[in-house]
Amino acid sequence: MARPARPLWLVRPSRASGLSANQAVALVLFLLLVAAGALMGVRGGSVPAPRAAIEQSDISVHDGIVGALRGGEAYYPATARMLRAGGYPLKPFLTFPLPTLPVVLAALPGLVSILLLLLLAIGTAFAWQKRLHAALARPLPVFGGMLLLAGGMVGLLAPDVALFPETWAGMLVALSLAIRHQERWVEAVAIATAAMLIRETAAFYAIAMGLLAFAEGRRREALGWAAGVGLLAIVLVFHAQAVAQVVGPLDPAASDAAGLHGFGFFVRAAITTTVLHLLPAAIAALLVAIALFGWAMWDDPIALRVTVTLAVYAAATAILPGADGFYWAFLVAPLLLVGLAFAPDGLRDLARVLLDRRRVRVQRITR
Repeated sequence: MARPARPLWLVRPSRASGLSANQAVALVLFLLLVAAGALMGVRGGSVPAPRAAIEQSDISVHDGIVGALRGGEAYYPATARMLRAGGYPLKPFLTFPLPTLPVVLAALPGLVSILLLLLLAIGTAFAWQKRLHAALARPLPVFGGMLLLAGGMVGLLAPDVALFPETWAGMLVALSLAIRHQERWVEAVAIATAAMLIRETAAFYAIAMGLLAFAEGRRREALGWAAGVGLLAIVLVFHAQAVAQVVGPLDPAASDAAGLHGFGFFVRAAITTTVLHLLPAAIAALLVAIALFGWAMWDDPIALRVTVTLAVYAAATAILPGADGFYWAFLVAPLLLVGLAFAPDGLRDLARVLLDRRRVRVQRITR
């Protein structure tokens, strides 16, 4: 095993510095496989920007629901009417967004909701600045990490995108990760619960965090995450009952044939929702793979949690039927590119392990 070298950007050596030669080879092969899958996902050409990729009908539905609530209409009848008008399925009940965000947006002027989202983004960035300052050794890498964070957030700050629950849930997931510490996890659970009540797919994040806490023997924290998921389950029961009151037997259901999009679908979604859409598709796809690698290389408990969260949403987006469009990538878009700040140390340490040619020499001494 090669002796760890002085870190480039990180305060501590990366995870790659502790690998054996065989483990390093396996990691390189896996990284090449991920890079190949990313390139396969963009072989069709360029990837659109977020506002160009959003279906106008999706905007109309969300905007119409908020407008109906402002006009005094009840949430579930209004949502059913808007879904029917847009030709969307009304079954199963999860085709109806949770009412949390539309009700809040309807109570606020449009400009105020945009300002609230901007304040949430600023608060999330401030929390991650503290994390990056502790992880990266010099101001320049910290500044680069903050630019990468901004590159992941910028696609979520467009006025039209603010209507989507995934936008707010993604910001809250990023904030929850930033403030979670070994001895201070209650706030992280509370913020994640808010994210789940806005968009139920944030539960993947909470479940992953709970399982990691349980695996580390942190039973109280695991119970906290389980309580958040349990609250969502109760809300979903009432949500399903309310949806059943406004859905008829002739209303269309979502197709069971959707899903199994593959890893390339997640890569395209990640490019679309971040500043990477400005780059050539092949370069952007490789940067997604390197960003995932970078998160895996930062040797820190929060990096493990971000890595697992990214992997969970990559898998969910790739295989689950409900992952239509690119909106699920909003849940991890703010943090994805930050992994590029950790990649240089990981790549350098991985190369050192692979190129280490030291040999143990045994010398026999005869007396």
